[in-house]
Amino acid sequence: MSSKKSIIRYKEFNKIDNFELMLTKSIDNILDNFDKIGLHEMEDVKLMDRVDTKFIFSSEKFAALLPELDQHYKALSIGGKTISAYESLYYDSEDLLFFNEHQRKKLNRMKVRYRKYLDSDIAFLEVKHKFKGRTNKMRIPSDELHMDMPKDHLDFVNESVSFDDFDGLVATLTNNYRRITLVGKHINERLTIDLDLKFNWNGKKSNMDFLVIAELKQSKVNRTSPFFQLMKNHKIRPFRLSKYCIGIIKLDPSVKHNRFKKKLLQIKKIKPNAA
Repeated sequence: MSSKKSIIRYKEFNKIDNFELMLTKSIDNILDNFDKIGLHEMEDVKLMDRVDTKFIFSSEKFAALLPELDQHYKALSIGGKTISAYESLYYDSEDLLFFNEHQRKKLNRMKVRYRKYLDSDIAFLEVKHKFKGRTNKMRIPSDELHMDMPKDHLDFVNESVSFDDFDGLVATLTNNYRRITLVGKHINERLTIDLDLKFNWNGKKSNMDFLVIAELKQSKVNRTSPFFQLMKNHKIRPFRLSKYCIGIIKLDPSVKHNRFKKKLLQIKKIKPNAA
């Protein structure tokens, strides 16, 4: 199916009650036009030490933007699927040190999580270190998402986390989303696009399926990137956003989050029928 026909079909889906299902079918149709890349070919674009640039927009906007990318990117395909399901379990200190360091915009900060690739049943324990705008990710394989971290995993984290006032870890949040991974044909970069974001903890749930989070991963910022140019053409500016921090706020609005309020207002503007 051509990109033009996919867009026409997408517009018709606005009139259908089961919008999420039909949107997925539309995106699948558009992704059919992309050249594919397999998981074994991803080694050259792992970019574990990188610069990340995020953008947010609506799922409706995404379906209109996606056809403009097939000449510049290959789509990761695993078992014939180009949209993969993810689940993450985040850890923090009892007093939410990682959350608060992010809110204070500390240049040297950490994030600890388990991530599971649900379609392939593979999981990792990951430690992300953000320092002066760069992201360094370290990870080890895991058999599952552990609510109580086993000793060898604790040892790995303790070797990676270097906060003087760090006082242990507890599980704090889970999220689920679906991800499309695109790989640059001519530039060494990776683009992840997260859809259908959901948060869950202790019986509380929050659904943000209206929001699409795109993250461009590069060894250094390259604004000649086709995706950078596409965002510029559509007047979509970079937007710093932590799924973990937003999830904490959505499930517990009483947590102090003054410095996130402007971001929450911008996200609210994307939501259909937002007040």
